[in-house]
Amino acid sequence: MVCELCPRQCVLAPGERGDCRIRVNLDGRLVALTWGMPCAIHLDPIEKKPLFHFLPGTPILSIATAGCNLHCKNCQNWEISQANPEDVEVVPLPPAAVVALAKRERSPSIAYTYTEPVVWYEYTLETARLAREQGLRNVLVTAAYIREAPLRELAAVTDAANIDLKFIDDRRYREICDGELAPILRAIELFASLGVWVEITNLVIPSLNDRDEDLAGVARWVRQTLGPDVPLHYSGFYPQYRLRHLPPTPAETLRRARDIGRAEGLRYVYVGNVHVPDGETTRCAACGAAVVRRVRYTVLEQHIVGGACGVCAETIAGVWR
Repeated sequence: MVCELCPRQCVLAPGERGDCRIRVNLDGRLVALTWGMPCAIHLDPIEKKPLFHFLPGTPILSIATAGCNLHCKNCQNWEISQANPEDVEVVPLPPAAVVALAKRERSPSIAYTYTEPVVWYEYTLETARLAREQGLRNVLVTAAYIREAPLRELAAVTDAANIDLKFIDDRRYREICDGELAPILRAIELFASLGVWVEITNLVIPSLNDRDEDLAGVARWVRQTLGPDVPLHYSGFYPQYRLRHLPPTPAETLRRARDIGRAEGLRYVYVGNVHVPDGETTRCAACGAAVVRRVRYTVLEQHIVGGACGVCAETIAGVWR
C-alpha cells in the first residue's frame, strides 16, 4: 500500500513501516503506531514555539509523539524525532484527555510540536478537532513536509503555525534534511492562503546557510510570497546530533540577518536562541514604538490595543486575543 501523507509516498509491504518509522501496513490497513501515545507533554510559553504575534504571554499545552519524515542532521530533538516508537517512554493520552488537560491547565491553545505532527497526523487532527469544539486554539510547529489534500484537512482546524524554512536551497535540503524544498514552499503558501496565522523560523547554521544571499533569499521569498507582515525568526544554531563539528551561530551573524530581513521589506524580523539587544521586541512599523517587549520567553510589556499600536493606532498584524 502507499502512504499518501507526505511527498515521500512510501510504498509499504505488509508489516513494513514508512520512512517516519511510525506508520505501518498492518494487514492492509495503514496504522499510526503512536496514536494517543505522546512521549512529551509540557506547558510552555507560546513564545517558545516561537510565535510572537499569536496570543503573546499565554501558556500553551505542548505534545509530541516519536517520529519525523525528515532527518535533519541538526535536529535538537533527535532522541525522539529519529526514534522508533517502541524505544521511547510514552504516556497514554487520547485526544479527549489532551483537551481536558489543556482546559485543566487553563491553556487557551494546544501545540503539536517537538517532533513532526505531520507524521502523527490522525492524532493531531482528531485532537485539534476536539479542541476547536471546546473553544481552544491549535498550533502546529512543523517542517511542513506534507501533501496538499491532508494539509487542507488539517488547516481547517489549525489556528497558527510556526513553520521551519530550513534552507532556501534544494541541494541543502537534500543534504542536511533528506527532503526537498519545493513541496515545503508550496505547503507554507497553502497554510497561509487557508487562513492559518503563519510565522517562519530559519535556523542559521554557520557555513551552511549564513551567507548574506542565503539570509536575504529566505526573507525575500517570505515577503514576495506571503507578504511583509509575516514574522520571520532567525534562530541561532548550537552544535548537536550530527553537526557537532560546527560552531554556534555568532550573535553578530544574527544581527546581520535581522538587518537583512528588514532591508528586504519585512516588518517583523526577530532573533532567537542567542541574545541580541531588542532581538525579540515587536515594534510598530509606522511609529517604531515597542508594542511588545520580550526577554527570552517572557513578555515584559505589551501595548497593543484592539490589534493596533497603543501609541499611533497602526494595525499590528497578528492574533492578539
